[in-house]
Amino acid sequence: MTPDEITELKQLIEFLKENGIGEFDFERGDTKVRIKFDQPAHGSSASALDLARLGQLLGPPQQPPASASHGIHAVAPSAETTGADADEDKALHIVKSPIVGTFYESSSPGSAAFVKIGDEIENGQVLCIVEAMKLMNEIESDAAGEVVKRLVTNGQPVEYGQPLFALRLH
Repeated sequence: MTPDEITELKQLIEFLKENGIGEFDFERGDTKVRIKFDQPAHGSSASALDLARLGQLLGPPQQPPASASHGIHAVAPSAETTGADADEDKALHIVKSPIVGTFYESSSPGSAAFVKIGDEIENGQVLCIVEAMKLMNEIESDAAGEVVKRLVTNGQPVEYGQPLFALRLH
């Protein structure tokens, strides 16, 4: 590896740690990189902006050989955030998953969701369930307020520290 490639790799590792990404595979031409951390790094999950930044760190993909069709594609946000929206998002309290598992909005299929957007909730109120190793773990709110956003979908796998809900505190 060239010194520039080593510098890029160091930047990539720091980016992954900062954003709590536990595993990453990358292939460009003859270079293959697989990074896996033993413990989840502290931070938030990668957003579309983070992925775009990752794409910038790695630079444009080189032309792969004709037989290969691998590469990284950064996803840009679908809608631009206005200044007011960004300020509002910063003021929101984020409830994060304390464990790795599968997110469920209700106690069983067909049951009503524990909470929905617009609900007023209390500190300690059950928001959802995260199933981990066949155990159903009730996830409680760590603050009182109004549910503004649900950031995951029913049945979606979630990581440690991944944002689940955004609350407007009272």
